[in-house]
Amino acid sequence: MLVQTSRFGQVQSSQEEVIIFPKGLIGFESVRHWIIVPDPVGEDVAWIQSIAEEQVALPIISPRKFAPDYKICISNRQLSDLHIRRTDQIYVFSVVSKSGKSLTMNLRSPVVINLTKRLACQVISSENLPIAVPLDLNTLQTLKVAA
Repeated sequence: MLVQTSRFGQVQSSQEEVIIFPKGLIGFESVRHWIIVPDPVGEDVAWIQSIAEEQVALPIISPRKFAPDYKICISNRQLSDLHIRRTDQIYVFSVVSKSGKSLTMNLRSPVVINLTKRLACQVISSENLPIAVPLDLNTLQTLKVAA
């Protein structure tokens, strides 16, 4: 299938690559079907792109790349929609946001993806983790222009 995007033009994807967010994302609760699009320039960045709304795409990164000691405790209740089994491939990503002239990553409410089942959710930690951790713009050069 072809997914029309405002940021990347038409993106070729298959139905098997669609990731379902049963409850949507914070601020995008009604947007349930997404694909992951690699950033064309930066290997540390990917985008979750809505397949229904071409202008909705969010940059995501691995938080451990930029905060190696990052750990988050997530309750089983928050992950219940992902139907996780021991053998599933689970990934945790931080959403990148633009704050003034800087970029930040949100460590308090990561996106958790069960890649095996193509299910995902955004969780909110009860831990006192930062919502806006500044990122080094030299590391994320591609987002400096795109965000």
